[in-house]
Amino acid sequence: MRLALFNKGRLGIVDGDDLVDVTEQLTGTSTPSAAGALHQHIETVARDGAVQIDLTGCARVPLDEAALEAPLPRPGKVVGAPVNYLDHKAEMEYTTSVADLGVFLKANSSVIGPGQDIVLPYTDKRTDQEGELGVVIGRTASNVDATDALDHVFGYTCVLDITVRSGEDRSTRKSFDTFTPIGPWIVTADEIPDPGSLDLRCDVGGATRQRTNTADLIFGVAELIAYTSSVMTLHPGDVIATGTPAGVGPLSHGDRVVLEIDRVGRLEVGVDGSRATPYEQRPGRRDR
Repeated sequence: MRLALFNKGRLGIVDGDDLVDVTEQLTGTSTPSAAGALHQHIETVARDGAVQIDLTGCARVPLDEAALEAPLPRPGKVVGAPVNYLDHKAEMEYTTSVADLGVFLKANSSVIGPGQDIVLPYTDKRTDQEGELGVVIGRTASNVDATDALDHVFGYTCVLDITVRSGEDRSTRKSFDTFTPIGPWIVTADEIPDPGSLDLRCDVGGATRQRTNTADLIFGVAELIAYTSSVMTLHPGDVIATGTPAGVGPLSHGDRVVLEIDRVGRLEVGVDGSRATPYEQRPGRRDR
């Protein structure tokens, strides 16, 4: 099942070429929480179990006429996995990987959805795209074993982990507003029994920059959940970005970034550099 937010927070199930509006049926209300209707549904399933869905009589909207939004506009937390593909480790000339570095957090305020723009902050610092498989947590996970980890997954989505190549900590360089595009929807875990065999491709400006299969992850999805849950409790609606392969590169004003993951979906966003300023003019800078 593919679940999407659309048209100012409505919750829909993708059915062929249509979105079927199930907002009230899956949330019990026409005014979902600030975290979003899909987040509310995930929490309900975690608490009460799966909800029976009857699409009879539900309003339908043609998918190509719907304004898709980030399926989780404010996830509880966004966890990133640095250097989780060997080819990316080689291209960046890192001597360490996720096994040494652990995970990092991105601000949940950095999330945007399909069709929106990544806003470049600086004119003179490179900002890169990083295409990644996103894992949406469906059950509270604390110190789970890798053999049980996939039981804690609600579903999967596409995530772009946008990064400024400057000197600050990862969580700063990756947390600018608009730096975490997510979407176009969430595919429930039953549709993807093996997240370790998905083709991924990321194009920028019509040219393919990244191409891989999740079989090449250093920490696979289950191992990554197990490790992360040993550090921090994961809650329903949290998102883990599993890491990016080789091929990261600079974004420019007017670029279109397209991330496609087999059986998950196609996420497309733009790039806006019209408001970028020189790095030396950033707030809080002090002369040394």
